Amino acid sequence: MGKIILTGDRPTGPLHIGHYIGSLRNRVKLQNNGDYDKMYVMIADSQALTDNFDNPKKIQDNLFEVAIDYLSVGIDPSKVCIFIQSGVDELTTLTYYYMNLVTVSRLQRNPTIKTEIKQRGFETSVPSGFLNYPVSQAADITAFHANVIPVGNDQMPLLEQTNEIVDTFNRIYGDTLTRCEGYLNEDEISQRLPGLDGNAKMSKSLGNCIYLKDDSETVKKKVMSMYTDPDHLKVEDPGKVEGNMVFLYLDVFATDEQIKKYSEFNSLSEMKSKYQQGGLGDVAIKNVLYNVIEEILTPIREKRKYYEENIDLVKDILKKGTEEAKKDASKTLNEVKKAIGIDYFE
Repeated sequence: MGKIILTGDRPTGPLHIGHYIGSLRNRVKLQNNGDYDKMYVMIADSQALTDNFDNPKKIQDNLFEVAIDYLSVGIDPSKVCIFIQSGVDELTTLTYYYMNLVTVSRLQRNPTIKTEIKQRGFETSVPSGFLNYPVSQAADITAFHANVIPVGNDQMPLLEQTNEIVDTFNRIYGDTLTRCEGYLNEDEISQRLPGLDGNAKMSKSLGNCIYLKDDSETVKKKVMSMYTDPDHLKVEDPGKVEGNMVFLYLDVFATDEQIKKYSEFNSLSEMKSKYQQGGLGDVAIKNVLYNVIEEILTPIREKRKYYEENIDLVKDILKKGTEEAKKDASKTLNEVKKAIGIDYFE
């Protein structure tokens, strides 16, 4: 079997530059290098409902926002199948069959699930749908025989559980499902970009993000409010680079060519050295970062405007992608039912 890629996002809010550097940019690179047989990008609205079941409007409002973000960063529907999870009923059916192959205690031991249960305050009352998220993800992956899954390190336990389900199914019913492996971003910082405020995670709920849809003025305000060195009170004071969010973001986003373009320095290391010596203010380094981020967001904004004005085109792309995904998943469901022996009328 060739290389089949599956990736996606929960539509719980518009996407931000953490998503861009951690996954979106990499997806565009994967799609353009053509080193795959098929690539799917899923908008995981059903999964998002597991912890937003009492607020479905949140999902509805953000689904098209996420789709437009995809298209605006350069994800190409002629090369990639972009689809809506809830539109592929076969995924729900596969989840139901796979639930028989994993115990509740195993789900509760999953490190990713344990962390997310704590984050959401579900310790005493975990929705069963949320607990079964790893099973649902196994259905998403196996439905398309996806064997390459771009993820962050924190998601690797979910892929391990997928492969456990695959191995159990194949042992009991015969070789039917495909194992998968994680595709990690080489840059560890990019996998989980910290928030503007220095918080360990850039998060929509914490309000410490720069969104891909933010206008220039909003980006400027956010960059100027970023956490730097609290002891760097005057320009002439020596400053710390470690833990300084502006320099961390420059490490992730800026090239030396951009540093030369937007400052008096020839490289980022030279700029850091000057900051550490004293004589370089926070406003100056923030202005450099602002210009670097604007280079990324300006073309994205232009594409976003086009798709916002042509929302019927976006709907058509999603409709066609979902129909294609449904057709592919249906083949796998038929294979699974045949392997189990419940294709009674075939």
